[in-house]
Amino acid sequence: MTVSIAAWVAGQSGWRRLALGLGSGALAALSMAPFGLWPVLALSFPVLVLLIDGAAARRSLGRWAVARAAAAAGWAFGFGYFLGSLWWIGDAFLVDADVFAWLLPFAVLVLPAGLALFTALGTALATLAWPKGPARLCSFAAALTVSEWLRGHAFTGFPWNTFGYGPADSLALAQAAAVVGLWGLTFWTVLVFSAPVLLLAPGSWRRRLAWPAVAGVVLAATFIAGSVRLATTPTTFVPDVRLRVMQPAVPQGEKFAYDKREQVLWDYLALSARPSATYPNGLADVSLLIWPESAFPFIYEREPWARARIGAALPENVTLVTGAARMGPPPPGQSSSFFNSIRVMNAQGDVLQTADKVHLVPFGEYLPLQSTLESFGLEQLTRVRGGFSAGARLAPLVIPGAPVAAPLICYEVVFPGAVLPQGERPGFLLNLTNDAWFGETPGPYQHFLQARLRSIEEGLPLVRAANTGISAIVDPLGRIVASLPLGKQDVLDGMLPKRVEHPPFGARHSNLVLILTIAVAIAVAILHSSRQATRIS
Repeated sequence: MTVSIAAWVAGQSGWRRLALGLGSGALAALSMAPFGLWPVLALSFPVLVLLIDGAAARRSLGRWAVARAAAAAGWAFGFGYFLGSLWWIGDAFLVDADVFAWLLPFAVLVLPAGLALFTALGTALATLAWPKGPARLCSFAAALTVSEWLRGHAFTGFPWNTFGYGPADSLALAQAAAVVGLWGLTFWTVLVFSAPVLLLAPGSWRRRLAWPAVAGVVLAATFIAGSVRLATTPTTFVPDVRLRVMQPAVPQGEKFAYDKREQVLWDYLALSARPSATYPNGLADVSLLIWPESAFPFIYEREPWARARIGAALPENVTLVTGAARMGPPPPGQSSSFFNSIRVMNAQGDVLQTADKVHLVPFGEYLPLQSTLESFGLEQLTRVRGGFSAGARLAPLVIPGAPVAAPLICYEVVFPGAVLPQGERPGFLLNLTNDAWFGETPGPYQHFLQARLRSIEEGLPLVRAANTGISAIVDPLGRIVASLPLGKQDVLDGMLPKRVEHPPFGARHSNLVLILTIAVAIAVAILHSSRQATRIS
């Protein structure tokens, strides 16, 4: 019965084959936040393996016929996966619906279709060494990990919802990222959760169960090791850093209304000064006040009244760190005078330091071929003529009375191995974001999970201020110390967790770990392929 199931799946062709790929990919999307149903990967990956088996059965038609059939199955899987896990991006095109609603189908369908090309590449590469038996899973895991790495780096990179984020919903399993980083966790995920396909192989039950049992032991061992790390590493705190994160929950349609600029700032200051159980005296008990990305619907230097109002509202003990667009001379090779920035201000409202966003969002903060596309009437979602310019590099953020921070604006936090400035290791990750673009959809939950994984990789705490949520204080093992739910207007109070010793590998050496792992996996697949070819000849 089990062998016939495998033969049936592998033997499908035409639209049925594509439907199986699309359906299994859509099922895999449930492994992502906020659902976190990562065990479904043990069903979806085996289907994709069987579809590649069906492609490999066409060897008599030539290597390219095999690769094309595998790529088609991979593309269908990827399209289902990205459609199911990224549909919420369409919400951003409804904020200014009169301008951008016509682009919604392109965002919801074309983006997943394009990202699925990377999955197609991975499944095609896997067929280059596709032996029968368990060794083919090494090729499968290696090829998909390589294609996911390419997705995270090519064309400015988009590593959102990499397969390794599935089991990261389990905090114990996520601790593996401190050792192997996201890319190693991705290889581990694909290899472990594709193992159930071996239950459908011919032979005795003892033989069929052997390798899935090994995968189960690896899964259990990873979970136990992570649980031990969590149990033996308590959260400790930096003395005398008293945080307050302000979550204003301003709807995206109102956030940049210039005619409401004075009311917006007044509301921010009133909310920030609110007494709480942690800080009964309000701002008098706070040392570091943090506001989210692009807090002001104006350019701060152009509005002197804003400095005066902030100076009148903040006690001497408070340092304000806020997201704010600014203007300045365009960097070499760029034309825009606008920057998406983080500003550090003293209690008088003076700007002490500025850190500009380095990794801009394509079509959100700039357009490829900006001037050409603007000449056709197109514009990016932020509707800033000419787009934003990118900062030269990540720079450490020096905050009076607090450890040095690594400043990360919006989705800069999703790039593993690229979240720390050069030089001395910072004391914490500071992520200011505005996820109001995506409403109460899975997007903000996915963004938050990815930010937490950066904490685990780097061994650094995370302080996150989000306009509509999820704002949080996270310790260096990814544990949520305090948070505000999506859509709630409130302040989040707490202490700053201390960092832990730099993880042995994590994000620092994730590429090295990836290369070594892939090399071993490919060697195993090639060795078994060669042996099988020798036996046939």
